[in-house]
Amino acid sequence: MKERATAAVISQANGKSLGEMLVAQRLVTIEQLEDVLKMLRPGDRLGEILVQQGLVKAEELAQALSLQLDLPLIDLKRHMVHPDALRLIPEDVARKYHLIPLDIIGDRLVVVMADPEDIQTFEDLKARTKMRVEVAVGIPADIERAIDLNYRSGERIENQVGQAAAPEEEAGFELSAATPIAESLDLLIEQAIRDRASDIHLEPQEGRWRIRYRIDGVLHDIHSLPLSAHVELVSRIKVLAKLDIAQQRIPQDGQFTFRNGGRDIDIRVATNDTIYGERVTLRILDKFQSLFTLPELGFLPEASEKYQAMLNCPFGMIIVGGPTGSGKTTTLYASIKQLDDSERNILTIEDPVEYHFANISQTQVNAKAGITFAGGLRAMMRQDPDIILVGEIRDKETAVTAVQAAVTGHLVLTSVHAYDAASILLRLLGMCDEPLLVSSTLVGVVAQRMVRRICDNCRAPYQPSPAELKFAEELQPPPPAFYRGTGCNLCAHTGYRGRIGLFEILLVSDEIRAMLLGRASAGDIRAQALKEGMVSMKHDGLLKAAEGITTISEIMRSVFTINLDARHHLRV
Repeated sequence: MKERATAAVISQANGKSLGEMLVAQRLVTIEQLEDVLKMLRPGDRLGEILVQQGLVKAEELAQALSLQLDLPLIDLKRHMVHPDALRLIPEDVARKYHLIPLDIIGDRLVVVMADPEDIQTFEDLKARTKMRVEVAVGIPADIERAIDLNYRSGERIENQVGQAAAPEEEAGFELSAATPIAESLDLLIEQAIRDRASDIHLEPQEGRWRIRYRIDGVLHDIHSLPLSAHVELVSRIKVLAKLDIAQQRIPQDGQFTFRNGGRDIDIRVATNDTIYGERVTLRILDKFQSLFTLPELGFLPEASEKYQAMLNCPFGMIIVGGPTGSGKTTTLYASIKQLDDSERNILTIEDPVEYHFANISQTQVNAKAGITFAGGLRAMMRQDPDIILVGEIRDKETAVTAVQAAVTGHLVLTSVHAYDAASILLRLLGMCDEPLLVSSTLVGVVAQRMVRRICDNCRAPYQPSPAELKFAEELQPPPPAFYRGTGCNLCAHTGYRGRIGLFEILLVSDEIRAMLLGRASAGDIRAQALKEGMVSMKHDGLLKAAEGITTISEIMRSVFTINLDARHHLRV
């Protein structure tokens, strides 16, 4: 690379203007270029306007700039950002100028910029860092992602915590929004939102306070803070959630709203006492996030056809089951989003309402106000509903009321905690204890898990371990290759980015209805469902592993069967 001292030197590197480069590469026509040039106002950048108009892609513009200016184009998804370079430029400067410091080579700082012709920024960087600066071209979206990934809040949080009063007896005096402790909490939550975390775990341990984020269903160590910050930070959370600061031994639950990026995000709070102090878990609920559609959830073609047939039923009950965190609510929301139209009256009773629908009436469970699942459901029956979503069936009263709603001509969608499809049926039967009603009401059930997707950017074939191959031996013939992520900047070097569902769909046939009436076992019901063509959750996962969507190890982690043989050994 060559250091560019002035914008003029940069612009003359190739001898052609950016517009001429784009026309030469047939990315725009001369007529399109002339039209855009007429629109330009003082201070406008030609490339930015072309991208905004949809005439050129950001990637194409970056490639053209790289050729025009004789500067390298850096793929930030694959290049590691050196921590020493990162420390030279503060996060606010990086965001203001849309750049990321990449590396230090001798006395030179390598910086990736979206606008490498910005000479004012170039000179500012040299003055700030007291170093020679080499510029490379980057794609704007990749630069923003690199800033989010690399500028972690840990150091800033530690600095804020260091300013706070350490002694426990002073706790409670620094609880306003303008204190270091309050700012530390804001940084923790902001970082979690940028990292796509669903939960923040604040865990006091011997000698430290451990901070973990749950990302794509897996917990990751993020920060380690001194225990001196513990009492004040917990007190700040309790103030926001309107909990009792003085009460530390009894578990408490609450919630507050956090403003981020122009939108309100609900934070659910749960505290619990441990031998080292109170542990706090924060659940992040972004009610205005983009919802999954049913195709995006990962139904394979045959499974999608079965589930669509269930949703097309005018009445009856559909149940989605799985453990906590298996994506039950995600599937239910995707379902009612598809069913939503002006000809249907859709009502929900939820705890909590995790996403707001514009045209659907949603009710929040509030035990203190006397609004329960069962009570709310009975009230909805008088509101002329076509479709009712019951967030979860937890008790006999709710189960009986939901079954009665389905029997009387409504389509009821709900969830229960259960391991597999057959267990869902018996779980409902156990709570309702009315085999005739249950068997005549149920349309079908879906058991599911959420597993991590392989990162598309760093996916590569690999040789599975013997244990993985044994787990996948039912795939016949075996696929040509299995895949995993090697780790890159885009996936924070985990090899995974995003999640996809694994599903087990059981349509309630006449034979299975008869088995429910006869109170058959879960094993017998499962055997009959498999005989009728049900694809097991494990096999659904292996088919996705064969397609390179997820890994065998992810399926082994999420879906397992345990058999106890004569020697009392567990086999997975």
